[in-house]
Amino acid sequence: MVQVGIIGASGFTGAELLRLTAQHPDLEVSVATGDSQAGTRAADLYPSLAATYPELVFTTYDPAAVAGLDLVFLGLPHGASQAIVPELIGKVGHLVDLAADFRLQDPALYPQWYGEAHAAPKLLADFAYGLPELYRDEIRAADHVATPGCYPTAAALALAPLVRAGAIETSGIIVDAASGVSGAGRPAKPHTTFCAVDEDFTAYSLLDHRHTPEMEQVLGATVLFTPHLAPMNRGILATCYARPTEPTSTEALLDLQRSAYVDEPFVVVLEGSPSTKATLGSNCAHVSARYDERTGWVVALAAIDNITKGASGAAVQCANLLLDLPETTGLPLAGVYP
Repeated sequence: MVQVGIIGASGFTGAELLRLTAQHPDLEVSVATGDSQAGTRAADLYPSLAATYPELVFTTYDPAAVAGLDLVFLGLPHGASQAIVPELIGKVGHLVDLAADFRLQDPALYPQWYGEAHAAPKLLADFAYGLPELYRDEIRAADHVATPGCYPTAAALALAPLVRAGAIETSGIIVDAASGVSGAGRPAKPHTTFCAVDEDFTAYSLLDHRHTPEMEQVLGATVLFTPHLAPMNRGILATCYARPTEPTSTEALLDLQRSAYVDEPFVVVLEGSPSTKATLGSNCAHVSARYDERTGWVVALAAIDNITKGASGAAVQCANLLLDLPETTGLPLAGVYP
């Protein structure tokens, strides 16, 4: 068995990592830290884990406790990973970071978008960008991976086949995307309480959301991104707009997506409209595209579960590649419905 640790296991992405590793035949969780919940049983904080982790107790992070593990997942808030990664590299086999700390290749982008300089800029090159559908070879060749943000995952999977084929302009791309409230994390915030979110739909982080440079890095394009908070627990629906480079059609755009993802087990190209409900609990992305002859706009869409394909599922998918295991191992293809 591959011995893994989860640092930051008490958050939503950590709980999802525990759910996925519990059904993974080759991964065994040896350490699960959660400083704010140290001493708490995982089954008490997340009763959904009671059958699979009846005795697991969250511990305080101790680098000595994870030294020697085959792989460590980092499910920490932004800024926390870069503080501990230097002391972990060389002491564990692989790192898979779910935060934004090692996603951006240009360290100058961190002060601009995250408000502070990167603490370990020389280590950025040590992390592959963890979107296997676009960077599989880089992940396999790397020791460590930074998994994408949930919004960039949806936008990139919708748009990348069109960008790479030269079918759409790389300037003036618009991404409108809505996320479930779990994307804001487990600790309650004034704008994420039930009364604040229920019966509401609102845009936020206008013009300055931190995932913008990540989308631009992956797509090689300029992006105007507007995120929205939707009154649902999980899911992301991204609706993306671009101008075509030459005359096109809906069928031609769908064919580009189909060609790009024909061998991808976790991407489904739909003729209909993607739905967040259809991806709930799965590691799959559902994508589609349209061309509007009346206005001349291309519309590309994607739906994912923000906690699974948008975070922890992608992390396990990358871990499988790092460990030379079959990429689909332990990951759900089917969603939960209703």
